[in-house]
Amino acid sequence: MLQNNGRSLHNFVSMPYPSNIVVEDVGQRLIVEELNYDRNEMSEYLDQCLSSITDEQRHVYDKIINAVYGNKGGFFFLYGYGGTGKTFVWKTLSASIRSRGDIVLNVASSGIAALLLPGGRTAHSRFKIPIPITEDSTCNIKHNSPHAKLLIKAKLIIWDEAPMMSKWCYEALDKCLRDILRFTPGYDSSLPFGGKVVVLGGDFRQILPVIPRASREDVISATINSSYLWPFCEVLCLTKNMRLLQGSSCSSASDIAEFSEWLLTIGDGKVGQPVNGESEIQIPDEILIKNSETGFEDLVNFTYPDLLRNMSNSEYFRERSILAPTIELVGKVNDYMMSRVSAEEREYLSSDSIYKEDGNVESELDAFSPEVLNAMNCSGLPPHKLSLKIGVPVILMRNIDQSNGLCNGTRLTVKRFGDHVIQCTVLTGTKAGSTVLIPRMTMNTNNTNLPFQFQRRQLPICVCFGMTINKAQGQTLGCVGLYLPRPVFSHGQLYVALSRVKSKQGLRILIENHDDLPSNTTINAVYEEVFDNITP
Repeated sequence: MLQNNGRSLHNFVSMPYPSNIVVEDVGQRLIVEELNYDRNEMSEYLDQCLSSITDEQRHVYDKIINAVYGNKGGFFFLYGYGGTGKTFVWKTLSASIRSRGDIVLNVASSGIAALLLPGGRTAHSRFKIPIPITEDSTCNIKHNSPHAKLLIKAKLIIWDEAPMMSKWCYEALDKCLRDILRFTPGYDSSLPFGGKVVVLGGDFRQILPVIPRASREDVISATINSSYLWPFCEVLCLTKNMRLLQGSSCSSASDIAEFSEWLLTIGDGKVGQPVNGESEIQIPDEILIKNSETGFEDLVNFTYPDLLRNMSNSEYFRERSILAPTIELVGKVNDYMMSRVSAEEREYLSSDSIYKEDGNVESELDAFSPEVLNAMNCSGLPPHKLSLKIGVPVILMRNIDQSNGLCNGTRLTVKRFGDHVIQCTVLTGTKAGSTVLIPRMTMNTNNTNLPFQFQRRQLPICVCFGMTINKAQGQTLGCVGLYLPRPVFSHGQLYVALSRVKSKQGLRILIENHDDLPSNTTINAVYEEVFDNITP
C-alpha cells in the first residue's frame, strides 16, 4: 500500500526498518514460499526419520548432505525400484536442509510424483523448461529474475522420476545454472550444474522418454545416462524392499516378496527369450482372466465391484483403475463404464480455433471450419464433446494449482455441474478429500503431425475409469485391471502396469488378440542397453 502511494517505511522516523537482507528476501515471493516452514518442526521430523532410517538409506543421506555442506558440488542418481524408500530419503533430505534454514527444491518429471515431495513442483514449471525441447534449448530464466535468485539460494535440487524425461531437459538446466551462477561464490565451470548439488532419482525399468515416431535407438539416446552429464554422475542404489519390512504377517510378506521378485525379472527383461527388445512372458493363472466370452465384463467387475452402490463414495475410486496401452483402448473402457452409470448426463462442448500466426493468410485460416477442429482428438487435449455424470472419476490434464494438489494427473470425482465450471472432490495427493472448482481453460496443441496448431477452450479433464499405462506411472493403486487387447509397445510399459499394485491380489489381466501367442502369454518390451552404465 505504501509503495502504491510512492512511499516506504523510511518516511516514518518512529517505525523500525528491517535489515537489508530481510527486505531483499521478502521482495522475492518464490524465496519466501520456499522458506515458509517451521525450522523446529523440520528438526523434529528429521529426528523421527533418522530414528527409522536403514543403513542403506543412511549411506545415501550422508553422501548427499556431505556434498551439500562440503561446498564441493555433486551430481547423484538414486536408483531404486518402487518400495525401496526413495520418497522417504527425499523427505529426510528436505527436512535436514530446511532445519538449517536453507532451501531445497523438490521437483519431479510428472505432476503425480511432484505431489509426493515436500513442496514439490513439476520440473517444467520450476525450471521453465521449454516445450518442445531441443538439443540447443535452455531454461527460460533470466539473470536477476525471481527464478534465478531462487536457484542461486537453493542448497540442493532433488529431481524424481528422472528417467522418463529427455536428457535435453537436464542439459538445459545445466546450461542455465552455469549461466546464472558464473558470478557467484563457489561457481566451478568444471563441474556439472555449475557446482550446484543435484540429485536425480528413479528406476530405469520404467517408461523412458516418449518421443513420437522414434526408433529404439532414438529412445535410448534420449535417456539421461546417454547425456554428456552422465560421466560426472555418482550412482547410489536402494535395494531393500521396505514394504516387506512393514508386512502385517509372514504370509503377506512372503507373497509381497514373491510378487516383487517376479516384477523385477520382468523389468530387467529376464523372463522369456528376448528378441529385438521383446520377449514372450507367461502370466500366472491366479491373476489371469481366462474366459474369453465374458473376459471384459469380468475385468470390470473385479476392478469396480458394486459400482452403482459406490458412486457417491470417493474412497472407492481412489485406489482402483483399469489400465490399457493406448488412448483408443482407454476411450473404449470409459465409454463402457459411463454406459453403466444411470445418473443424469451433462455435455460440455468446446470452442476451437486456429492460431492466427504470422504468415497465415485468411484463406488458410478459413479452410478449417469449427466442425473440422471439433472432430480432432489430440493427445493432451480433452474431447470436444465432454460427457459427464455426477460421481464419475475424472483426471486433470493441466497443471492448475500445484500448491493445492491440482496438477496434470490428479484424479477427482464430479460433485456438481455449473455452466462454465464444475465442482469436484480431490481423490489423490496431499489434498485428497478437499472440494475444488475446475473452470474452462484455453489449451494449445503440441502435435507436430498437424499442418497447423489450434487451441481448444474446454474443461481440462477427461473421464478416467481407465487410464493409459504411461499416465499411471508414479501412482500407487490397490486394485488394477490390465486390459491388453494388443501387446505393450515400449520399454517398461508392462512393468509399470503390473507394479502399480503392492500384491497380486489386487491385479487381474485380460489378454486378447495376441496373434499366434498362447492365450496366457503376452509381450514384454525391454531395451537392455539402458542398463549398461548405471551400476554404482
